[in-house]
Amino acid sequence: MTREPLHSVRLTVWVFAVGAVSALEYVARFTGSTNSASTRNQVYSYSAFVGGLVFYGLILGAVLAIAHDRKDFLALRWPGGHPLRIAAGVFVSIYVVEALVTLLPIRNPGNEQGLTPAHWEPAHAGAFAANVVLLVIFAPIVEELTFRGVGQSLLQPFGRWPSILGIGVAFGLWHGLVEAELVLIPFGIGLAYLRDRTRSTIPGMLVHAAFNGLALALSVLT
Repeated sequence: MTREPLHSVRLTVWVFAVGAVSALEYVARFTGSTNSASTRNQVYSYSAFVGGLVFYGLILGAVLAIAHDRKDFLALRWPGGHPLRIAAGVFVSIYVVEALVTLLPIRNPGNEQGLTPAHWEPAHAGAFAANVVLLVIFAPIVEELTFRGVGQSLLQPFGRWPSILGIGVAFGLWHGLVEAELVLIPFGIGLAYLRDRTRSTIPGMLVHAAFNGLALALSVLT
């Protein structure tokens, strides 16, 4: 099997884009301009929804520009292999990892990300619904195309496992967190493995969406 040649210019642009977002997230976190306490209830804000749409729109535009003449880099194809079985394995595995991480002497990594609200606020149900669409539909689609699509395609010339592990680490750093990396990096690796086995980003989008959706549902039901 002939290995895909290295697309150095596209890879450089992708690394720069992902690195820039990661750097900005860490700068914001360590300078105190953002923290989990201030972001957890942003799911009740329409401004957070609009800001998220703009952000993911810009990222999607960059990803599509990188893959402008190589749509195969996006891996938007019907999955092969046994996608349901592998996807279920990845989904269960990440919750096992999360459960193990909670046994460590650190804060709950899920709270650090600020994805879930502290409590249900029915007065802001409309904004919550809008942000559910953002986090359960837009975010998984754009992030899977960014990492398991274009990113993993560009890293494949370095080998199967280097690309899977590299994408997992990049996905974790993208979120600008610290303790939550213990969950996010394995999650990114699992999604990259799923993409590798199925040769498609579609199963990863569904797993990613289910993970975000379940986290939001549990946060308001418990």
